Amino acid sequence: MFTLPLGETAQLRPLEPWHAQEFLTHIDRARPYVDPWIPWATFSTDLASATAVLQRYADKQAVDTARIYGIWLDGTLVGGVMFTRFDSASGVCEVGCWLEAAGEGRGLVTRACRALIDWAFAERGMSRVEWWAAAGNTRSIDVARRLGMTRDGVLRKHTEYRGVRRDIEVWSVLAEEWSPVGETPVGEAPAGEVSVSDVKAELDRLMHAFLGAFTNTGGGRPNLDVIREVFIPQGTIIANIGDEPLVHDLDSFIEPREKMLTDGTLTEFSEWEVAERTEVFGSIAHRFSEYRKSGIRDGERFEGFGRKTTQFVRTATGWRMSSLAWEDE
Repeated sequence: MFTLPLGETAQLRPLEPWHAQEFLTHIDRARPYVDPWIPWATFSTDLASATAVLQRYADKQAVDTARIYGIWLDGTLVGGVMFTRFDSASGVCEVGCWLEAAGEGRGLVTRACRALIDWAFAERGMSRVEWWAAAGNTRSIDVARRLGMTRDGVLRKHTEYRGVRRDIEVWSVLAEEWSPVGETPVGEAPAGEVSVSDVKAELDRLMHAFLGAFTNTGGGRPNLDVIREVFIPQGTIIANIGDEPLVHDLDSFIEPREKMLTDGTLTEFSEWEVAERTEVFGSIAHRFSEYRKSGIRDGERFEGFGRKTTQFVRTATGWRMSSLAWEDE
């Protein structure tokens, strides 16, 4: 049995029928977070049903049509990733995930999914990896964005779950688009110090929160107050998309965007990183990002992409953004 490290205290391992009791205990904790979107908890209510779920995946793996893996954090099963469909003949597969609250905010699912996608393309020669998510499942859709996938479209009222027909968003990445980014294992930090991997995870969280503040897909409301939380009060945001850079303080940046995202001018908007390079130097850090965005402005759908450069500083209350500049293509 292989074990793939996902960080200093996290591992990715095959999830097999003999894990059924541990899986059931985990699902009992995860039930409020998982069952609104996928029927893991519905299917796994006792030891027999939990065993049956894992046995179904074992049977499918035996004929190369699906696989399932668990994520262990500090020795405790907290979630997992899987190939829900794997069709080597067509070269198309689908990746999925689930996670309980104890595993959130560490990038575990994203790293685990990257490992599966790397394997599908590099080892199995797959052509396309898909990600299907209910339109309101923002956490799942955020993972697809972080993986650099493209939103192909929406299957309207495709799936019935608990008496409600749901729209399903389909995201994908193609073999020629995929850029494996191997993460160099980071050792334990010296006593009293924070490891580089822990700092990187915190910077990932800040960037994810900043980009997510603008999202108003599925009728949701943006939360631009998050920007004041992730920036230092003196932070600057610079748009370098015209003849001269346009420099904003936080208030002058937030106000017009909040209006546009709530008055119907800009709807179904989201923005996500597709690539990044982060460097940490003691109490300061820098991140260079490539991103994509999509939405409907004045009734017209658009897609776009661009680049951001972001500076971070460590404060008494944790890492914060200090400045950000962007250009659009």
